[in-house]
Amino acid sequence: MTTKADIEGLFSQKVLAVAGVSRDPNGFGNLAYRALKAKGYHVLAVNPNAQSIEGDPCYASLEALPEKAGGLILSTQPGVSEQIVREAAEAGIGNIWLQQGSESPAAIQFCQEHGINVVSGECIMMYMPHPAFPHNVHKFVKTVFGGAPN
Repeated sequence: MTTKADIEGLFSQKVLAVAGVSRDPNGFGNLAYRALKAKGYHVLAVNPNAQSIEGDPCYASLEALPEKAGGLILSTQPGVSEQIVREAAEAGIGNIWLQQGSESPAAIQFCQEHGINVVSGECIMMYMPHPAFPHNVHKFVKTVFGGAPN
């Protein structure tokens, strides 16, 4: 179960990687990538099929990153997420956000068994510092009705 501490653990990192960005600027991974950059995070794009995303370099794997990321956001298919969480453990990444639709029981269990703070079942857009509309409204409603992580 996701906790507020898990969420804070990810957002306390200065360098974040986003796996699942694509050449489609409307993809969710790209939306999260842009939003994190706008919030002042140093964000690294990961996609083995692209050399650049949003005008920034894109890296084929976590191993190819030019610096260590403290957190990883996944916007990938569940089977891909299962492989990437293993790569994240090898890279020493201690905070992972499995965006809704990216999670699988195996990926979550792997993170838990390897001491990785994992967030799942939540939308990263709602929990970023100072979320924008409509995500701030969604977060407010979820909090009021007791559905937000404690």
